[in-house]
Amino acid sequence: MTSPTGPGEGRQTRWRSSPVAVSLREYLRTEASSASVLLTAIAAALLWANLDPASYASLWRTELSIRVGDLGVGEELRTWVNSGLMAFFFLVVGLEARRELDLGDLRERRRFVLPLVAGSVGMLVPVLVYLAATHGTPQAHGWGVAMSTDTALALGFLALLGQDVSVRVRVFLLTVFVVDDVVALLVIALVYSESVDWTLVAMAGVAFAVFLLILRAGLQHPLPYLLTAVVIWLLLLESGVDPVVSGLAIGLAGSAYAPDRGSLEQATGLFRDFREQPTAELARTASVGLISSLSPNARLLRFYLPWTSYLVVPLFGLANAGVVVDADLLRRAVTSPVTLGIVAAYVLGKPVAVLGASAAVTALSRGRVRPPVGWLAVAGSGTIAGTAFTVSLLIAALAFRGQDLAEAKLGVMVAGLLSVAVTAVVFRSADLLSPGLRRRALLGRTEALLDLVVPVDLDRDHFRGAREATVTLVEYGDFECPYCGEAEPAARATLADDSDLVYVWRHLPLTDVHPHAQLAAEAAEAAGRQGRFWEMHDLLLDHQDHLLPKDLLRYAAQLGLDGDRFHRDLAGHEHERRVAADVESADLSGVSGTPTFFINGRRHYGAYDQASLEAAVQRAREAALV
Repeated sequence: MTSPTGPGEGRQTRWRSSPVAVSLREYLRTEASSASVLLTAIAAALLWANLDPASYASLWRTELSIRVGDLGVGEELRTWVNSGLMAFFFLVVGLEARRELDLGDLRERRRFVLPLVAGSVGMLVPVLVYLAATHGTPQAHGWGVAMSTDTALALGFLALLGQDVSVRVRVFLLTVFVVDDVVALLVIALVYSESVDWTLVAMAGVAFAVFLLILRAGLQHPLPYLLTAVVIWLLLLESGVDPVVSGLAIGLAGSAYAPDRGSLEQATGLFRDFREQPTAELARTASVGLISSLSPNARLLRFYLPWTSYLVVPLFGLANAGVVVDADLLRRAVTSPVTLGIVAAYVLGKPVAVLGASAAVTALSRGRVRPPVGWLAVAGSGTIAGTAFTVSLLIAALAFRGQDLAEAKLGVMVAGLLSVAVTAVVFRSADLLSPGLRRRALLGRTEALLDLVVPVDLDRDHFRGAREATVTLVEYGDFECPYCGEAEPAARATLADDSDLVYVWRHLPLTDVHPHAQLAAEAAEAAGRQGRFWEMHDLLLDHQDHLLPKDLLRYAAQLGLDGDRFHRDLAGHEHERRVAADVESADLSGVSGTPTFFINGRRHYGAYDQASLEAAVQRAREAALV
């Protein structure tokens, strides 16, 4: 075995993130920054409403109409935000939920049992707390305000807190409170919608069925989807049901899947046709082919997530958080059953419900179904679940008027602030534990769901590092792929700095775009037969623009290999089947591009610079040591 260093040491590389996968670390930064934008909008609304309440109220009550001939829709500006733009927010919620169902841990359906129970109980208990506080008063009708966690805001606050376990807690929160969002919107539709026209609701259902048929047919042009979605939204609006439900339904319909190699090769062929004959028609065909290789979920989420994070939700905050906080309101809130009920429901009811439901499911299943994080992290998830905003204020606007509405808004905001403070205390308490107990408290003992179908076999796979290492880093690579060339120094540096890591290379030559990659892979195997695999591996990645047969023979001579034997191996394609076995294992694990990394059997979705790989390896090690 050779040293993890090689001929490429010291090469200067400008790092780029993967063209397919979005860095989870960058995504968490987006959540933190979007939470900051929302907080700024809330602060602006409070300042505006308190400095000039008349102009604040006047603006959001402005009538805005859209008319075509005799047909038209006219609503207040606040309604356009709450029922129109917020449909896009719930579209993103639905897309994220569907992604977890199709690609996340919830693709193993038994793992949905705990989120289903915890999410349901996490709504029921706060409602009961609120009803106890408002028993015998007209304000009890507003029990829906106390149900829903604002998952996006909770995740944003969690990222702002800078928790090391935020990645795993994020997944837990998403899976638990997907139930929360669905049920909350059903409550809006069934409880807080007045004079529902069920005929129009049925027509909206038919329009949604048409939407599903268009989606199933695989039409690429966005116009049919847009028109059908608008029809669904209008029918629900006219029916009396809050039309934000349409966004969630459409989002849940958007299936998520990794692009398969067949569709990518087809897209490559279309691009090659355009390269040979660059016409407008072939450009359009190639563009459609590239886009269609991605799942509807990936396309929609990539487009709408920034808009909802930085425009829709902050506008909602600006339109709804403006409450005049004066001495009279504060005096009423201290004894108001609405304010006290909401605060108690979120700050006490949510954590008790999430922690209690998770413990009950674990006990009743005798540990077969358990949270994917440790119990301290479950408690922290329960406390941060007290962060409420979007759905709570939507329901508050439907259930209350006047002073009750102001008291409800104040209760929601106070509950959020207290929940964040308690969450910070919960997670900081982990620092008082020993390293082993801290890992167990935060990460738990749940067996990870593996993405790597063909497990590592160190008697067969090419590897560097310690055979008995705690963490295994697998890379599917292509010697002609420039991104693999960029990733190589990071992989070497990570291995060099970590004595408890084993690095495995598997071949995935993308022959449709890299015509020399297959023979290069066979050359590495031919060198491996003579005990020099890693030396050839390093040379190939360091000279990716020179992979012709004459170059391969020159590298063999440079390494002191038996030239005749090496030439016979290449000419006879003696190692073609060995490379094909790696390609087949990549297909089984859903790998379609290079480089693709797996860390302890879990696919690494993110950047592959040294810092990102080392952070992912460290998280995997902590999980393995629990």
